Amino acid sequence: METLFTLDSGVYDESIEVVRRPSARGIVIRDGKVAMIHSKKYDYYKFPGGGIEADETPMEAMIREVKEESGLVVIPESIREFGNVHRRSKTELGGLFIQDNLYYVCSCEDGTGERR
Repeated sequence: METLFTLDSGVYDESIEVVRRPSARGIVIRDGKVAMIHSKKYDYYKFPGGGIEADETPMEAMIREVKEESGLVVIPESIREFGNVHRRSKTELGGLFIQDNLYYVCSCEDGTGERR
């Protein structure tokens, strides 16, 4: 998947710890609207998605996370790669947090499923 850009704070110490957490996110467009999730904790909007578990593919993670966060049911045949956003920032202990956010454009079934 093509890297769209890198977010690098440059403020971390790689000798303390390196934490990697890849994620997959869905860009869901339906009826001219884009699905977004509001983070109450940080007060910003993001595309639905989250961490990729060890036993799943990035696309499986995106489908699961979109349903968990929004209740929308992704149509697997509609999924297309969009790009990767590579992020490097400081952990709580001052080490390095690395996250590849894999973005997919997709469609969803009409209506919504039940959020978990």
